[in-house]
Amino acid sequence: MSTATQEPAARWEQVQERAAAIRRETARVIVGQDEIVEQLLTSLLCKGHCLLVGVPGLAKTLLVSTLGRILGLKFQRIQFTPDLMPSDIVGTEILQTADDGSREFKFAPGPIFANLILADEINRTPPKTQAALLEAMQEKQVTVNGVTRRLDEPFTVFATQNPIEHEGTYPLPEAQLDRFFFELRIGYPTMAEEEQIVLRTTGRGMPEAQPLLDAAGVMDLQDATHDIPLPESVVKAILKLVHSTRPDSEHATADVKNYVSFGAGPRASQCLARAVKALALLRGQPTASIDEVRTLALPILRHRVIPNYNATGEGVTTDSIVAKLAAGL
Repeated sequence: MSTATQEPAARWEQVQERAAAIRRETARVIVGQDEIVEQLLTSLLCKGHCLLVGVPGLAKTLLVSTLGRILGLKFQRIQFTPDLMPSDIVGTEILQTADDGSREFKFAPGPIFANLILADEINRTPPKTQAALLEAMQEKQVTVNGVTRRLDEPFTVFATQNPIEHEGTYPLPEAQLDRFFFELRIGYPTMAEEEQIVLRTTGRGMPEAQPLLDAAGVMDLQDATHDIPLPESVVKAILKLVHSTRPDSEHATADVKNYVSFGAGPRASQCLARAVKALALLRGQPTASIDEVRTLALPILRHRVIPNYNATGEGVTTDSIVAKLAAGL
């Protein structure tokens, strides 16, 4: 039964059970990365797309494919390369011959027609192909030869980017980065976590995640986030935080005026408001709080705040600026 048709108390209890079960099942396969898992689930509940930045070998692909399996979603991985064309993503029309000898064009859908997409190393493909993916992310549809086809819901893209290699890459412009709900930085595991990884992956078998939901169940969870209250104090904290990233704002700090060229736009406020509600739901809290705002400030703002030459020259990072602003809430 859809949770939307249940009594509020029963619906809340079932939503909490589902969220807890997803996290437990993920932990059976993924060692550590609890914060990243929480933020990926937050993004998914908000119907947002994520950019995951991390060096190779940190289980980014395994993490996304595991989530897809647990949630019962159709998963597709697209390896981005310099020769990848837009048609390789969205699909193309192919001329086919029928048994009676007649010919007609039939649409062959690309890998974008899935629920959960892993766009691996998105910065390795030219801007034209990047734009094809980003259009599908924004519009939830693709157009081939004048025919528009809607993508199935839920639809989420998790794109990865390697921060080490820059030769032969095509960095995403700031306007395209703004389309990503979160930018997540995946770090190295601790020694204890890496010991578990070694033991799990060098034996005869590895644990496999079991499906717990399906596409309808995921959409039920997405719908449940709308019922989480957003107190006025939290809204004011969100607006203060976002406005304080803008150098010409009355809320801007001395660091922002010295080190920031452009602050975050209104989309950041919208994303942060949705994200704190989803995170409160995942944590079993009946209402969003300023704690969620502080937790999600970095993934929401780090790719939307543009540092200037002063920051580059003095080694001041966007993360340090945003973290200081969030701590002051």
